Amino acid sequence: MSCVPPTDAPAPADCASLPRRRLLCAALATGLGVPLLARAAEDPSKAPAAVGDELAFASWDDEARAVTPADVVLNAAPLSVWPRDPVSGVTRENARLNQILLVRLDPASLDDATRARAVDGMVAYSAICTHAACAVSEWAEDKRHFVCPCHSSEYDPAHGAARVTGPTARPLPALPLKLDGERILIAAPFSAPLGAPAA
Repeated sequence: MSCVPPTDAPAPADCASLPRRRLLCAALATGLGVPLLARAAEDPSKAPAAVGDELAFASWDDEARAVTPADVVLNAAPLSVWPRDPVSGVTRENARLNQILLVRLDPASLDDATRARAVDGMVAYSAICTHAACAVSEWAEDKRHFVCPCHSSEYDPAHGAARVTGPTARPLPALPLKLDGERILIAAPFSAPLGAPAA
């Protein structure tokens, strides 16, 4: 059924039942549907991480700013950071899959594949557990491993965030990095799909 009624007829029930549906039908009738829907759905703070984004602290942190190499202390607990569009300045912090763990380790402790994605010993990984998509928020300081508090999956960031123990079957996706002066940039996409496997 068409959403565009003749000028002398009332709108079909499909178009008149809800205000949102009437707006949608009007937009489609005028050829504006696709751009209107795209703009309505678009939120730059929810866009996925992109190559060239800089790493930044969240806007709700005391210092909402770009992360610098000096912020990333050797062997310290990882920083929780987010991608930020360096042109618009929008931090992509309103999509939980964008949360990133950033840690600096001794470059000599990294395996070859991890070293290739690192910059000055800094490595970055998705902060979303690959078992049940919880936030990986704990740090085993003695072993320098990430730990998920939900089911105790443990990951080794020096070896591609490979599973050490726990129910997960996959490592955390890695995020290759590069430096541009004092800015830490995303050099390539995540190494694997983010989050838990589809049910």
